[in-house]
Amino acid sequence: MTSSTVITDADYKMRNWSDPKPGSIRLGSDTHKEMFCSLLLETHNPYKPAVMDWPRLSDKELKRVASLPIWDIAIQTEGRASLRVATYAKTINDLTLRAALDMDAAEEKRHKEVLSRLAKFYNVTIAYEPHYMVPKNPEWAWMVTGYSECIDSFFAFGLFESAKRSGFFPTALTDTFEPVIQEEARHILFFVNWVVWYKRNLKIWQKPWFFTRILAVWVFLIWERVGLAKGLDKNKELRDANFAITGAEQIGVEIQLVDLLEICLSENERRLSGYDQRLVRPTIVPFFIRMICSTIGVINKVRR
Repeated sequence: MTSSTVITDADYKMRNWSDPKPGSIRLGSDTHKEMFCSLLLETHNPYKPAVMDWPRLSDKELKRVASLPIWDIAIQTEGRASLRVATYAKTINDLTLRAALDMDAAEEKRHKEVLSRLAKFYNVTIAYEPHYMVPKNPEWAWMVTGYSECIDSFFAFGLFESAKRSGFFPTALTDTFEPVIQEEARHILFFVNWVVWYKRNLKIWQKPWFFTRILAVWVFLIWERVGLAKGLDKNKELRDANFAITGAEQIGVEIQLVDLLEICLSENERRLSGYDQRLVRPTIVPFFIRMICSTIGVINKVRR
């Protein structure tokens, strides 16, 4: 088997997976847990950042990539995510779930290495990387990371596709970076199924507290992003950190908001479509984005 065949095969397996067990599954059951853990473990792509083939770029392309204000925050985000997931994994006694969480943490760490190597290869200036603090509340940190990825990955799917369509990123570069984007789809699918499984295995008296924690996570993430949005025009670091808000503009894509959101929706569905349909899909972000698109559509009709 040639190296190109091995790469193609690994890429296919990363995007297409179904559990061999037949029939429906009960959400919250051991079968459900085994399924979403197997998803992550069996679709792992063994690519190595050290041997990734970064394409040579023209001066114009290089300047365009280097000018993006995302590399610092992206590296730091992956660094924090890796530590948070790894810390939570250490609290888990279930061997299957522990193995899947360890895989998740290792892939987040690998994302950080990929981004660091990309920056080094293209001579992108990176700010001093801070020391990452071990979270005092591992479960809270894991939930913040998981729900944050549900938001950020959703918009990243659309922005990445928009950049491809506009030609902002050369095809060779998008092809090289593509596995990293697809891995995020696996991560959010694993996380939302963990939430459902975990919630259904709580005692009745524990469920209100867990629901409150979920609500608190969302309030925290919304507050964080609204705070960033308010400071976009005044603070460069905030603008860089909230790239999802200004992403289309900064990658040079002239596109209406509703069109970008619809691309995000279609890409989210496409990237998750290859995995076992019995697994729960992320619903919160797509639901609100569809509401926004519908509202914008109604407003546009009234204006006409």
